[in-house]
Amino acid sequence: MSPLPEHVVKAWISGFGVGVPRGATAPAPEALEAAAQDLAPPLVVKAYGPGLLHKSDAGAVRLGLGSARAAAGAAAEMLDALTAAGIEPAGFLVEEQSAAGVEVIVGAVRDPAFGPVLLAGLGGVWTEVLRDTALRLCPVTESDARAMLEELRGRALLDGLRGRPAVDIEALVEVLLAVGGAGGVAETLGDRLTEFELNPVICGPDGAVAVDARLITSVPVDPTAVAPAPAPPAGPPAAGDFARLFAPRGIAVVGASTKKPNFGNMFLGFYQAAGFKGRLVAVHPTASEIDGVPCAPSLAEAGPDVDYALVAVPAARCPEVVREAAGIPFVQVMSGGFREMGRPELEDELLAAAREAGVRLLGPNCMGVYAPAGGQTFLGGTPGRPGGISVVSQSGGLAGEVVKVGERRGLAFAKVATVGNSADVTPADLLGHLAADDTTSAIGLYLEDPRDGRGLFEALRGVAKPVVALIGGRSGQGRAAAASHTGGMVGDARIWSALAAQAGITLVTGQDDLIGVLDAFDLHGARAAPGSPEILVIGPSGGASVLAADVFDGAGLDLAALPDPARDALRALGLGAGSSLANPLEVPVGPRADPGLVGRAVTAILAERRFADVIAHVNAQSFFTFGTSADPLLAYTRGVGALQAELPGTRITLVLRNAECAPPGVEDAVREIAREARIPVYRTMEAAAVAVAAVKNHASRSVHGTA
Repeated sequence: MSPLPEHVVKAWISGFGVGVPRGATAPAPEALEAAAQDLAPPLVVKAYGPGLLHKSDAGAVRLGLGSARAAAGAAAEMLDALTAAGIEPAGFLVEEQSAAGVEVIVGAVRDPAFGPVLLAGLGGVWTEVLRDTALRLCPVTESDARAMLEELRGRALLDGLRGRPAVDIEALVEVLLAVGGAGGVAETLGDRLTEFELNPVICGPDGAVAVDARLITSVPVDPTAVAPAPAPPAGPPAAGDFARLFAPRGIAVVGASTKKPNFGNMFLGFYQAAGFKGRLVAVHPTASEIDGVPCAPSLAEAGPDVDYALVAVPAARCPEVVREAAGIPFVQVMSGGFREMGRPELEDELLAAAREAGVRLLGPNCMGVYAPAGGQTFLGGTPGRPGGISVVSQSGGLAGEVVKVGERRGLAFAKVATVGNSADVTPADLLGHLAADDTTSAIGLYLEDPRDGRGLFEALRGVAKPVVALIGGRSGQGRAAAASHTGGMVGDARIWSALAAQAGITLVTGQDDLIGVLDAFDLHGARAAPGSPEILVIGPSGGASVLAADVFDGAGLDLAALPDPARDALRALGLGAGSSLANPLEVPVGPRADPGLVGRAVTAILAERRFADVIAHVNAQSFFTFGTSADPLLAYTRGVGALQAELPGTRITLVLRNAECAPPGVEDAVREIAREARIPVYRTMEAAAVAVAAVKNHASRSVHGTA
């Protein structure tokens, strides 16, 4: 629909406390002079009406007019030009021209998954050229608004540059809150909001004035009569407890065959191999047993204590099967062929069947649940040992990789759930459970389409535990063509970054970092070490240390200088000959080096300056150039482990570079020794930097009460 006239929008937003220029309107140029008599020059004239969404592009704006008569003349010229271009203005707006200042854009747009999103940045005619903007999900707090301004590359313009005065930051923050804060423009409009934009807001030392305003709504709205949007209707009641999802007393598998092995048979085998101690039943209309598992003719006859049903039948049959599940708390539909395949109506029917049966539905199009302590699995072989890491994933395949690769590296999992299409049970539902779960210490997420983005945002803000998220499709989801600059610059990837900043979670870009950060949270999460950015890097090879400095600096970490007393202590240890005593610190590490030297050097440094994080790196290749014995490398690892035991308030991270050069089994042995000492191990400086930064950031947020 067409945007509302600018003067109508300005009159409305002034009620939220947003400053706007004094102005008047006239239906035609000949009436403009009288309308502008009480306005102080210089004046601005704008035409408004259909076809004038971007007024500057259409030539519908004139600035710097010295009198009411000049304004009327400019409007007459504008009318002639617009008429020649086939545009009929509805009227003209004349305003007092605001004094020059820093031009800022403030806007809001409704995202289909996450709801209203606030944008702020450097604005005016340079908006799309500079694209220097920051995002947050609404409603924003004052701290959110200030953080948005801090993120801008051009922040120095707001603080004053080359003798220019600083702008009134408090007034600009008030504008952000008026648009995106509680009770502001975005919240008042609710679902009616499509796009809203103030561009530019001219900021000076004595305030902020919105000199242009644009509002586009999904339904016709009279801003002068708009009431706050009603609260959205409550969704279906969530299960109060997901405990039986992860530790069912009994499991029923629907879809196993007596003739040709299929996914149902595979899952029966998984549960048998895992040694499931509860009651396992196969559902088949005629068979008495399948693969040694007793059968029931339907879910309705599965018997007592069945808390979980796994459905692996063709998609079209799934609603019928789910309707039979009354009395079973949780039903997982493994089958695909629903919304993800262009059949949303079948997914709606499946959800209706679950509602009718009174069950919570996991999926469809998902692999299920993995919980070693509760006997749940969707993986072959013996489950790993129970641990503190939990994962919620929209991809079953990726969740399986995270578990298998993670366990290979020594990680131990508490609860892993795949949710597929999330027709009923959403990531937000499961986050609420895991936030209160005593066995979960750290949470990993893999998401593509959250379905309930707003619910996810609220759930994440309620989780005090560390959370790391890998998002698929951030750059490829796309967005419909936007009518405003704001709409064009609010993209999927940026919304996830905004969510991470507000909810205090870590975003990673790959599976390896997802596993690595979870490992760091698991092993270091309980240490009483601060979140300050200073780190100490210590290890062999000057070249590797120089590269490490670049990597850690790029992750926002600070390789702070060593104090002079620490340098003196290091010289007393025999260090410094032929190398600088700097951070990163070069220390001999190898088959002929003293395995305890790194520990003594770190202790000497920490006696003079506190570093919450120490990254010890070692070149595995150097230990095996002239022999195959792993003893020196393992001795070095034990020394680092002993150092961690002596320094419970310091987080030590080990980087085993060039691990491929070690004989088979050596890397596993290093990881085992390090894990016993609760030290995470990484193959690259880059992986370590991501993990160390994540732990530091979470520690900092926890201290400041923002987690």
